[in-house]
Amino acid sequence: MTVTLDQVRCFVAVAEELHFGRAAERLRMTQPPLSRQIQKLESQVGAQLLERDNRRVSLTAAGAAFLEDSYRLVNTLDQAVAHARRVEGGSAGTLHLGFTAVSAIGILGPLLGLLGQDLPDIEVILHERVTGGQVDGIRRGEIDLGLARPPFDTSALSSRVVVREPLRVAVHEGHPLASATGPLGPEDFDGLPVISYHPTQARYFHELTVRFLVNGHSRITQNVQQILTAVLLVAAGEGVAFVPATAAALGVQGVRFMPLAPMTDGHPDSDPARPVELHAIWARGTMNPMLRNVLHLVQRSAQRVDDSYA
Repeated sequence: MTVTLDQVRCFVAVAEELHFGRAAERLRMTQPPLSRQIQKLESQVGAQLLERDNRRVSLTAAGAAFLEDSYRLVNTLDQAVAHARRVEGGSAGTLHLGFTAVSAIGILGPLLGLLGQDLPDIEVILHERVTGGQVDGIRRGEIDLGLARPPFDTSALSSRVVVREPLRVAVHEGHPLASATGPLGPEDFDGLPVISYHPTQARYFHELTVRFLVNGHSRITQNVQQILTAVLLVAAGEGVAFVPATAAALGVQGVRFMPLAPMTDGHPDSDPARPVELHAIWARGTMNPMLRNVLHLVQRSAQRVDDSYA
């Protein structure tokens, strides 16, 4: 049995108009081909769907039942067509979004809110991973878009800075530096134990720590991979740690986040007052309408964070 969509649409028009002439006008066709479509449909269905004579057209019992099913069929197809068009236009689909724990504090909540508001037909699947894990996920096709820290392999990845924020030092509330009245410089950490970061697993914050302390004489006592771990060690009195300003939102008791003097190490692409960067990253050459729309919302949500430090 081969029933075509054109036959179904012709039947619906006649069933609603109960008049072949008006149905033909509605479908912008003449009556003879319309009648042939109805005849073919009835032949394929194996039932008479319409009673017709020179004066009137009416539905048979089979026709009334077929009309209800036809409505569902046409509506389903219309929805499928509309969904395909939304996917093509970038307003529907599935987004695998990578993020780090601290990057989520300032930007992830607002981003998810904007996605739900502006692009509700995009299903978001979250992947919490450190930067290296996000990069690997993008290379394997597991992640479409990441929120991560540089540096990146620019031959394989495209990136865009979405947030710049200050570097802070996390100190225990009982530490002498907790009562400082102004921004702290490298010399303020001379001889102090510092919780730093793993040179490869947490390369970005390791390098920021080294850059800030380059003219000081502090002691590196720990190397961790996560910002939260560093802050928890500060709370335990193990030392001080350099963290992004958004880490204050972690709400770890007993820890204060003190301002630092601007970085002056000559990095041309860095803002000395806001050296901590968060990037959106994706596979080079994979930009599509959905990703473009999501990146626009990433920029909107990040602007709130960025503006707070301007």
